[in-house]
Amino acid sequence: MARTPRLSSKFVFITGGVVSSLGKGVTIASLGILLKLRGLKVNVIKLDPYLNVDPGTMSPYQHGEVYVTDDGAETDLDLGHYERFLDISTSRLSNATTGQIYDAVIRRERAGDYLGATVQVIPHITDEIKRRISELARAEKNTDIVLVEVGGTVGDIESLPFLEAIRQFALDVGRRNSVFVHLTLLPWVGKAGELKTKPTQHSVMRLREIGIQPDILVCRNDQGIPKDARAKIGLFCNVRPEDVIDARDMDSVYEVPLEYERQRLADNVLDKLGLKARSKDLEPLERLVETIRGLKGEVEVAVCGKYVRLADAYKSISEALYHAGFELGRKVRIRWVDSEKVTAENAAETFAGVGGILIPGGFGERGIEGKIQAARHAREQGIPFFGICLGMQVLVIEYARHVCGLKNANSSEFSARLRHPVVDLMQDQRGVKVKGATMRLGAWPCVLKTGSRAHKAYRKEVIQERHRHRYEVNNRYRDALAAGGLILSGLSPDEHLVEMVEVGGHPWYVGCQFHPELKSRVMRPHPLFRDFVRACMRQA
Repeated sequence: MARTPRLSSKFVFITGGVVSSLGKGVTIASLGILLKLRGLKVNVIKLDPYLNVDPGTMSPYQHGEVYVTDDGAETDLDLGHYERFLDISTSRLSNATTGQIYDAVIRRERAGDYLGATVQVIPHITDEIKRRISELARAEKNTDIVLVEVGGTVGDIESLPFLEAIRQFALDVGRRNSVFVHLTLLPWVGKAGELKTKPTQHSVMRLREIGIQPDILVCRNDQGIPKDARAKIGLFCNVRPEDVIDARDMDSVYEVPLEYERQRLADNVLDKLGLKARSKDLEPLERLVETIRGLKGEVEVAVCGKYVRLADAYKSISEALYHAGFELGRKVRIRWVDSEKVTAENAAETFAGVGGILIPGGFGERGIEGKIQAARHAREQGIPFFGICLGMQVLVIEYARHVCGLKNANSSEFSARLRHPVVDLMQDQRGVKVKGATMRLGAWPCVLKTGSRAHKAYRKEVIQERHRHRYEVNNRYRDALAAGGLILSGLSPDEHLVEMVEVGGHPWYVGCQFHPELKSRVMRPHPLFRDFVRACMRQA
């Protein structure tokens, strides 16, 4: 069994119990920003217990959105929380799954690296998990604290190797260099008029059975925790009452850090790690919350997609819209529109009263004709429009059909036999059989056309944005589209790929092949979302 190498960083492990979807990602991000505002350098890793290598081939209804990093990793959406709160760029080192762990171990076994030993969960799988945590800690010099989120719920079979690994890790680095935070649920039983602590007690008991004693409990609830309940939790879970954090529901996730600050969460963590804050400047956070609470007026934006029954499928889209609204002093309200239900006959009714229409990324033919009708309605009615990834391809298809006269123009993704495949499979994607991690992924440069809306938004000529796609505008149709008035406002440096398009003489009608929402930050909104929301405000 390998011991963890000597590391200069300290570690905070966050686990979840009782039920899933309690908000571990928001809790980590909130703690992270409080530590960062104290002058500490923070890094984050998410450990996911599922057997998939990554979420790249999973349905959004199973997993939510796929968050893509600069270096091209398809990762968990919680990395979006980390980046938006902490204003950092994560990497493929920031997410490890059971699939990745087992794949690495099996490859070593096939190569003979274990010298004939029987390969087992302990120590081989747990050693690989520990190695991933150590690798992230060593990746950036002078990292003070590494926040480690263990996905899943305590008690699940899938998460047991990860829990054992972090138990060993804490033992290796020493308890003065590690803290365990456990996030649980305190359900309110209305008929009894009582907040129930028993599920939390049982969750902590399961952790203690495998050798992990939580140092801090973060308790989600919607009522607030009475003093006697806090004392009871502390007594039965073997923690101090002041280490029982009241994580009541907030109006905005961006208010959570200040609520945790009020309860000294970051200070408690630092005390247990034997660290002192180098500074403490909470003014940016306080200013942000004051801005959010002081928003006056609303602007409604329609997001037209096929996964709208699960808002997490477009998590970064919605957050990027909210960020833009914060800067512009307006609350953004999202009208979720199922693209399968949009037709030429009902488009006017469906989008009545909205300030703008946004079509996000996606895959597959389902709902495409509805998206095309949405793009056409926005163009003809002068409604601000923003097409992202597939949304840009829809923009091009609609424009080719109804402005350039290319009847039945479409994408070859949806039909093998097309007279006008204005969107086509990228050349280097032809012959690709494996679906996972084979798309055009990660950050790529784009050169913007001087004087375009894109250039005015970014205020620079060359940008770097994150991609996740296989299809692009077909170069054979570039001249026809340009002749019809479509502005090719962003190209790859070699001018081979169309990265941005827009329509002149329109309030705001822009498409981009990349995913700008992935680079929006709560205190630094993305320029394209900012300008789009500003145009929506004028429309409204």
